Amino acid sequence: MSARGQSGQAAVETALILPLFLFMVLGTLQLFLMLQARLMVEHAAFTATRTGSLSQGSCTRMKHAALLTLLPTFTAITGHGDPASRLVDAFGAHRANRYQPLRDAKHDGDIVWLFREVPGARRTAGTDEDDGFDDPDEQETLTLETRLVFWYPMRIPFANWVIARLVVAAWGGRRYEGVGPLAPTQTQSWGAVNRPVDAQVFNALQTRTGAPASTYVFPIQASAAMRMLTSPRLGRGFIFRGVCR
Repeated sequence: MSARGQSGQAAVETALILPLFLFMVLGTLQLFLMLQARLMVEHAAFTATRTGSLSQGSCTRMKHAALLTLLPTFTAITGHGDPASRLVDAFGAHRANRYQPLRDAKHDGDIVWLFREVPGARRTAGTDEDDGFDDPDEQETLTLETRLVFWYPMRIPFANWVIARLVVAAWGGRRYEGVGPLAPTQTQSWGAVNRPVDAQVFNALQTRTGAPASTYVFPIQASAAMRMLTSPRLGRGFIFRGVCR
């Protein structure tokens, strides 16, 4: 075979292998970052639950506790200057529980959803507090159970697109049928499997990853439970069973 023919064969082989090799490198990096985020979400769920148990179930305080824990996973808090000032600046930009497109690589929307599963709405007549929350006969009111959904922003180029499209298609959303991003000579058909998230989370995922938004996020969930150390309270900023946003 001539040198020209060998060069052409090498070019074809490279074109076939490069997308898969590129995804293996970038995909591995993205998956490790998601694993780190998963560990942080578990800690954030614990922190939010503990904060709620000490503050009568305050939604605002629980969300702020979760956001402070998760800040290192989606925004820079290191660099020159005073570390405390950088942390305050990062938290101040996100305390409303919204991504900032100019700071967060064009990501927008909610950062976390916080669901409080238990306790239920029960209170003493004539007051906004449940005076019987520590009654041993009312076990439900003794425990605060929360579920945290972190809309983790995937930022590794190419890998974020592939993972987002694959997850949405596999979970029964927009079916992907087209040129295989990892094997351009083949046509892919990504079908549905069992969906591990509820409909509310899945619908939000489709909206955020689809056009025109096209921001690649992944809903990482964790749960935590802890005994209530203060009585649950109804009123502005406080909830019983429901969602804090």
